[in-house]
Amino acid sequence: MSIFENAARDALATIQSLFPLQPTLERAAGIVGKCLTDGGKLLVCGNGGSAADSADFSTEFTCRFVTDRQPYPAINLAACGSVLTATGNDYGFDEVFARQVRAFGRKGDVLVALTTSGNSKNILSAIAAAQIAGLHTIALLGRDGGRARGLAEVEIIVPTPVTARIQEGHKFLLHVLCEIVEANWLLPKRV
Repeated sequence: MSIFENAARDALATIQSLFPLQPTLERAAGIVGKCLTDGGKLLVCGNGGSAADSADFSTEFTCRFVTDRQPYPAINLAACGSVLTATGNDYGFDEVFARQVRAFGRKGDVLVALTTSGNSKNILSAIAAAQIAGLHTIALLGRDGGRARGLAEVEIIVPTPVTARIQEGHKFLLHVLCEIVEANWLLPKRV
């Protein structure tokens, strides 16, 4: 079997493994939808490919996902090189997201944290800072959840050992979360 065929087979298996996560994803969507419609904001963070997925996810709310609608506040905490490097230099890389959570987060806001390993120290610190500040916490994890397992209010674990497949699962789940939130919370209800 070719590399392509193996990758496609594994990607399909990963997507199929996500079906049991539907109730958890819907719970996360409810938290996000209520936060945004109540005037709160999303803070989203991740490292590497997860930072890119954080950027895409936050953009879906600030710009739009499918339908023209009002914009909602969603901040990608990995976006500002100045903040990341200053915080990393002055406080250590473990604090690059937690410091921003303390700066921007308010009670009732939502932190959406992505880590494929579940062991990223800066993600663990961000979740802790969010909880102290009274934010809702949603963690998208991989493998067995790592050290982040059990820390967030809602955790969504893509149970595969392959980082690329975890990221693909996270991307799919984030897009479906956007679809649910947009359809059920952000668009005017038809009569």
